[in-house]
Amino acid sequence: MKIGIQILLWILIVFFGYKVYDSINGPLDFNKTKTERYAKVIDRLKDIRNAQIAHKSVTGVYANSFESLISFVDSAQYTLVEKRDSSYLEYDRVYRIDMLKEVVVIDTLGFASVKDSLFKTSTRYKDMKKVPVNGIDADFEMKSDIIDKNGYKVAVFEAKVKKDVVLHDQDSDLLDQEKALVSVDGINGPEIVLGSLSEVSTNGNWPTIYDTTSKN
Repeated sequence: MKIGIQILLWILIVFFGYKVYDSINGPLDFNKTKTERYAKVIDRLKDIRNAQIAHKSVTGVYANSFESLISFVDSAQYTLVEKRDSSYLEYDRVYRIDMLKEVVVIDTLGFASVKDSLFKTSTRYKDMKKVPVNGIDADFEMKSDIIDKNGYKVAVFEAKVKKDVVLHDQDSDLLDQEKALVSVDGINGPEIVLGSLSEVSTNGNWPTIYDTTSKN
């Protein structure tokens, strides 16, 4: 009987010891995993942003699918131009004198590959739609639109992924806390979002710490 009680006590000691350890280290491990995965996801979103900005500069609108965006990067070219101020004299029929006219002259210098300009020799843009987290096969959501802003038609786009996807294998309680986060140092809300379909923006909802520490 005495030996049985001792064994039971040791089991309880080990169990509660593990619970204490887990309560301390669980959040630490969660935050480490979260930070590493968020950095990779944000790097991928930055590639999407750069490609979309290039797409708009060439076509006037943002791409509405990853297939068209990747195809654009593969084949599109920037037009390289030089702008210079110039002037000339033109006879004014009203004042009956020669008047100086100032103009901007645009010269086409050549063309440059979008792919080479943005990604050099890397082919990572071909995987832009994939969420870069091991153990899952998930894509970013992306849409583009034309909205009315103060009477002007403006192109917008949005790319996003749910935190549930990025942290799919993490503790559910800690994940729920992360999705409800409201902090200047964190990514607020249940999603990591780039751009907006209602506002003119190409910014992400992540803090600047990810812009200084993450790398492609």
